[in-house]
Amino acid sequence: MAENQSIARTFPVKPKLKPTSANSTTPTPESKYWRSFKTPKDLQSQTLVSAITSLSFSPISPHDFAATHSATISIFSGQTLEPKTTISSAFKDTVTSASFRSDGRLIAAGDLSGAVQVLDLKSRVPLRRLRGHTRPVRVVRYPRADKLHLFSGGDDAVVKYWDITTESKIYDLLGHKDYVRCGDASPVSDDMFVSGSYDHTVKVWDVRVLNSGSVMEFDHGKPVEDVIYLPSGGLVATAGGNYVKIWDVLGGGKLLYTMESHNKTVTSICVGKIGKESGEEAQQYRILSVSLDGYMKVFDYAKFKITHSMRFPNPLMSVGFSPDCSTRVIGASNGTLYIGRRKVKDSENLELGGFGVGFAPVEEPQRRVLRPSYFRYFQRGQNEKPSEWDYLIKTPKKIKVAEHDKLLKKFMHKEALVAALSGKNPENVVAVMEELVARKKLLRCVSNLETEELGLLLRFLQRYSTMPRFSRFLMGLTKKVIEMRTEDIKSSDELRGHIRNLKRDVEEEIRVQQTLQQIQGIVCPLLKIAARR
Repeated sequence: MAENQSIARTFPVKPKLKPTSANSTTPTPESKYWRSFKTPKDLQSQTLVSAITSLSFSPISPHDFAATHSATISIFSGQTLEPKTTISSAFKDTVTSASFRSDGRLIAAGDLSGAVQVLDLKSRVPLRRLRGHTRPVRVVRYPRADKLHLFSGGDDAVVKYWDITTESKIYDLLGHKDYVRCGDASPVSDDMFVSGSYDHTVKVWDVRVLNSGSVMEFDHGKPVEDVIYLPSGGLVATAGGNYVKIWDVLGGGKLLYTMESHNKTVTSICVGKIGKESGEEAQQYRILSVSLDGYMKVFDYAKFKITHSMRFPNPLMSVGFSPDCSTRVIGASNGTLYIGRRKVKDSENLELGGFGVGFAPVEEPQRRVLRPSYFRYFQRGQNEKPSEWDYLIKTPKKIKVAEHDKLLKKFMHKEALVAALSGKNPENVVAVMEELVARKKLLRCVSNLETEELGLLLRFLQRYSTMPRFSRFLMGLTKKVIEMRTEDIKSSDELRGHIRNLKRDVEEEIRVQQTLQQIQGIVCPLLKIAARR
């Protein structure tokens, strides 16, 4: 009894986790909507060369989208979601931003070399090269409907307004004191746009009134990573730090709300729309934000609350949402594209401008209903879907249980320990030992082991007792085993060999620890001296 108490104190056992409640909160209709964006089964995973710096959708159906990465623009089909074309020969450095023209025929892009290029999507040939930035270009945007002008901003802290036809600069918009990293065009006016900078400010520009600089300025409080106009044109959303802010432009730049739900820097935001063009769900817009913490958040800025959250395995750099509400794309820092497509009904697809625009839905031939009076009714396979009136009986799935777990359930303790030692997983062996400690049977099992079984145990202890994650448990057990089975070890040459190997490994580990302590004694005074300076 005293031995069992001592072994329990020597080998602490972690308490078992209590099962969590199976009753989970019922997902809301909006949460179901955002979860319905899934990668099609026939679509291969898209992993590009490097981080996805920006995503942009074409305003024209079928709404192809462009992803910028390294010195390349990859165009993906809005119908099949597969790569459609690649533009790389026109760029000398990493492409940072891309923007489709209002008719979807041209795309403008900027790169780290400081150049802004306008390219034809069909021929992939640069039609215009706009040179004027002295530092890398970070943002390029076309106005809402204007096909002859665009604006750009870069690390030279200058926002430039360009005339594309003459390849000339019209205005140099000065006012930012640090890198200009983002911008967006007004959805209601071709003459207004907004820019965000690392100087924590967001400026609203109007090319009709530039005598006094920007017409409005906001202080975000952190370096601004992204800024967008909301669909009404009267609100602006800014992202920087770990929060997103909503500003009222018509109200003189008043701060309406601050969303602080991300744990790391918010890198990109965009506007997404729920539902159809008409009906009860019309004009329900949301802000989609992605961050380096791997989360995508959906924010209802009408009610000022988070309506959905989704976790991804990598830091996220960019996000885009198609105008027809059918596709959601997220770009990660490792070059992975997370593409989600929502399944829509035929009638909804026609309204949203999907694949079937201009075509009537094709009627599928009706399948003959199986009835109990038919022979094929009794020949149905397991893949046959049940009908509404069928009673569905599911057989419980068998749970695969390891051999040592089966033996523990039968209270065959020694056999369970031997079965775990015969395997190749040290975690299982330690787990079985901890269970035997909890049952106060470990020392009895050790005392009943045969010579060959004792050799298995000593071989395991010699191999894993010096590993840091197991040493606290196994070193105490090793001492107990040697004390209890001393006579058996002396009488066997094989067991004595295991003990010699164990002694050699322990001495080697002690030498390593002593050397590490000596190094620590040398480094600590140096660090203290460096801290004083």
